[in-house]
Amino acid sequence: MAFGGNIAAIKPLSFSHGVHPEEYKQLSCNNPIERMPFVAEYILPLGQHIGAPSKPIVRKGQKVFRGQKIADPEGFVSVALHAPVDGTIDAIDLFTHPNGQELPAIKIKCDTFSSQLVTPQEAGDPENMDLPEFISAIQEAGLVGLGGAAFPAHVKFSIPEDKTCQYFMVNGCECEPFLTADDRLMVEYAEELLDGVEILNRFIKAEKLYVAVEINKQEAIQVISEKAVSRNCPIEIVPLKVKYPQGAEKMMISAILGKEIPAGKLPLDIEVLVSNVGTMVAISQYFRKGQPLIERVITVTGTALGRPTNVMVPIGTPMIELVNWCGGITSDAARVLLGGPMMGMVQKRLDVPVIKGTSGILALSDHEARVMTEYSCIRCGRCVDACPIFLNPSLLGMLAKKGFWDEMAKNNVMDCFECAACSFVCPSAIPLVQHFRVAKGFIKEKAAREKFENRNSV
Repeated sequence: MAFGGNIAAIKPLSFSHGVHPEEYKQLSCNNPIERMPFVAEYILPLGQHIGAPSKPIVRKGQKVFRGQKIADPEGFVSVALHAPVDGTIDAIDLFTHPNGQELPAIKIKCDTFSSQLVTPQEAGDPENMDLPEFISAIQEAGLVGLGGAAFPAHVKFSIPEDKTCQYFMVNGCECEPFLTADDRLMVEYAEELLDGVEILNRFIKAEKLYVAVEINKQEAIQVISEKAVSRNCPIEIVPLKVKYPQGAEKMMISAILGKEIPAGKLPLDIEVLVSNVGTMVAISQYFRKGQPLIERVITVTGTALGRPTNVMVPIGTPMIELVNWCGGITSDAARVLLGGPMMGMVQKRLDVPVIKGTSGILALSDHEARVMTEYSCIRCGRCVDACPIFLNPSLLGMLAKKGFWDEMAKNNVMDCFECAACSFVCPSAIPLVQHFRVAKGFIKEKAAREKFENRNSV
């Protein structure tokens, strides 16, 4: 589907509800992707994805090369880990993870005299692979979803025998304010993006292929459209309305297909598969160049940052090095987050590493990060109007304050994907999404405990 006319004149699709936060994308959206210079040390946490952490296969003092596997998958829901630089294993120990915990990681001292060229890994020829071989290759490449959740890609692509994939959607929405990494990736790596889609579709065999892009990324829409025509790639570029959380799987599927994912189900239950643009580029780079997932594009931005831009960064790079490369934090900085302002994680320290799921580093000034006084709920209903999955955040918030976890479960709090739209619009500044995260933790803990007790009683 090519766009030869005025893209802005196209009526974009969307979903019901949602919010419209100020974008701030102009800070970095026109800045081409830079390559981060290599630094002295890299920290590679073994747990950078959903599932079991990777298992080290190297030892202290061992020399490694860029792209070499340094940790094996520990089970099916796990992926391999690779060295992002030529260097020497300095330690295998506990290091601070971006989530604040002390977790096992591999520390590599960079070889400052190396050319740091990637040593291609044996990926295999996707033209002559069967599905199990392809799934194994994706796992060995260390590929995870690069939209933020870091779910192992090979698990998502392992379609059960009793299910089919009719629709495959590439998620290029990037609806979080400030973030522009996916935007620049689509503009600068459109060829690899489409190649990754074509490689993947040899195995999932979707009947319809889509690239979903918010209408504010007009250059990306135009470039992908032109590349699709030149490659004769049967993919449809779908412009979507600029609205948050347009990039959530459920919202994107609703906007494009008008279908709703049932509570507790996955997109594949309605014959849909969704993956991020970065994951598609990574698939192409692995099978065409033999490069596993050792680097990713990150937006380093914010009103309290010296030089907002988009950077290709080796996994394991200390965040302080990256921030300093981008001009450093200004004197009025109040808060630093990993990811966007809606769903990002506040950081207490910057000596933690970039990991596979890091999509952005955001430095906010006093104005954006001001602490608001919390008041009682006034039952205005704004949170109900904002919730994209039609929950009642006001009711759930009141139940959370009383610790009524079972009642919250009955009112479907587990369906909440923590987009924070409710918190954003609340005039009483109630941290609703934080309450829901705590509640979901208690509910999951109770379910696990009951399962364990029932199993032991048999």
